[in-house]
Amino acid sequence: MPNGWKTARNWPRWCSTLSPACLPPNPAPAPAPLNNLCRGSTYRRFNLDKLQPKPLEFEGFKISKIPQTNPTRGCRVRLLCYLCKTGSMGGHMKPEDVRLLIGEGEGLRVEFKERYSTKIDRDITAFANSRGGVILLGIADDGRIAGETLSNQMKAEILSLARNCDPHIPISCISQAGEVVAVEIPEGLEKPYSCSSGYFRRLDAVTQKMSQKEIRGIFRETTDLLFESLPCPGISISDISLLKVKSFLKESGASFKVDKANLETILASIGAGSKGHVNNAGAMMFAADIGRFIPYCEIVLCAFKGITKTHIYDRKDVRDSLPVQLKEAMEFVKKHINIRSEIHELDRHDIYELPLDALREALVNAVVHRDYSIRGTSIYVNVFDDRVEIENPGGIPAGLSPKDFGKASVRRNLVIADLFHRMGKVERLGSGIKRMRDLMAEAGLQKPRFETTSFFRAVFFRDAEYALKQVEGKNSRERLGEKLGEKLGERLGEKLVDKLVEKLGENESKICHFLKAGRYSTMTSLAAVIGISTTAVEKNVAKLKKKGFIRRVGPAKGGHWEVLK
Repeated sequence: MPNGWKTARNWPRWCSTLSPACLPPNPAPAPAPLNNLCRGSTYRRFNLDKLQPKPLEFEGFKISKIPQTNPTRGCRVRLLCYLCKTGSMGGHMKPEDVRLLIGEGEGLRVEFKERYSTKIDRDITAFANSRGGVILLGIADDGRIAGETLSNQMKAEILSLARNCDPHIPISCISQAGEVVAVEIPEGLEKPYSCSSGYFRRLDAVTQKMSQKEIRGIFRETTDLLFESLPCPGISISDISLLKVKSFLKESGASFKVDKANLETILASIGAGSKGHVNNAGAMMFAADIGRFIPYCEIVLCAFKGITKTHIYDRKDVRDSLPVQLKEAMEFVKKHINIRSEIHELDRHDIYELPLDALREALVNAVVHRDYSIRGTSIYVNVFDDRVEIENPGGIPAGLSPKDFGKASVRRNLVIADLFHRMGKVERLGSGIKRMRDLMAEAGLQKPRFETTSFFRAVFFRDAEYALKQVEGKNSRERLGEKLGEKLGERLGEKLVDKLVEKLGENESKICHFLKAGRYSTMTSLAAVIGISTTAVEKNVAKLKKKGFIRRVGPAKGGHWEVLK
């Protein structure tokens, strides 16, 4: 092994996250840029643990020091990109690379063909429309090597097939690897691509013809990648709110000050615009009035009585910047889900029936991953008696199969995701779905359901009787006696409870409980949560007011009830 191959401190930039024991440093310069290869690589599926017992070789040099401990995923991806894309330091795949692919079998980015035929243009198109991949000619579907020889005529035909696709598809490499011919296709930059037989895409290990709906989706997804970076029509620097920019910088931990003089420079530095214009991402994050420029950038918050959308008793439309939308949505959900309070060392702790962190994760996901190129749609947050639904326009982003959902992450809005990451509201690891599931499981609740159609919907199942169970789990004497006993002594608490229980009926006690908790303040909402009619609530409220237990503060509209005892 040549000198300088003992450590991995001076690897090229594309290999910067390798563990020191992964590979030796200073290889010959790779002829092809590997940054793109490492991101969404064809060989992401490999398990390096399988390589451990047997050293690998390329260019005559052995590589046997593969980490025993679990290296980072980036380490695995980059190592395999290096092995498979630069096995001979010239872009040609080597026989040992082919053996690895055969061992892994066909998949999202690997296709076996027993014999060459001109129909491989369908697979070429499918890989270009998906995440790229490799076609191995001379291998049967069961992994048996049938053998294929690369000739000049075959190579010319394959290149011609790729050129005849619309748009043209560049072929990374066509090479003879032992008894097999390897055809490597990168992910396309001008999707969707078509061949003479139509439009195709890769779904798991199968090449399938695309429907018109899928083709439109690819067109839209291609536009999505650019929408947030496009200049926002009609907006200028003067339309940006300095207060919102300052709030963002404060949450991001930035120490420098912003004013009208340097506002344009700051927006450009965070990807929200460039000299002379503000892009759509910048407008949605910082515009003083986003409704003037992107009127469908809004979130609609609704609370329904029952489990259908028949009876709505509260609605709020928030057409403001994305951070404000997130904040308002969170407050709305907290307002309309049940809550109970526990006293710990004289401090009251509110416990919500659904984990707030899980709901917050879903709301952030909806705001960050929404398809903002679809006009006339909004993000919807619907609270029912039995569930909370959070849905946003846009299904699974292109390049992510249903099988990979929850395991891998494809960010639809890179700039918006980065800005929320700077504020500490989102991670870049794609762990949001798993985290929501884990949080619900930890709370002893049913795991959320995720639906992926033209909209993405997260459904959190709630216990509609949550707060009432806390009220009815103990009789009023025991419940109030415990709380008052902790502060005033058990004897005084029991005496006060005796008086309260004598004066209040069951429904009156529940009304006082919910009014004091501050979650339900209208007759309609109290009727919904208690399970009685609005008329019955009004009668009980009148009795409580007459007995001196509650009083009205402020006008009939805009005021609130205050619990006195």
